Amino acid sequence: MENVEGYCVKCKAKRVMVEAAEVTMKNGRPACKGKCPECGTGMYKILPKKK
Repeated sequence: MENVEGYCVKCKAKRVMVEAAEVTMKNGRPACKGKCPECGTGMYKILPKKK
C-alpha cells in the first residue's frame, strides 16, 4: 500500500506511513500498519469493513 496517511501519537501529527502493509486485527477488521517517517514509531489506521 502506498500513500496511506495515519496519525503519529508521538509526533502528534498526520504523516504518510513508511513500509505500510494491510493487516487484519484480532477482531477481523482490516487495518494498515506502518511506521512514522520522522520518529519511527509504529502507526495504525483502521480501514473500513470490506463487504
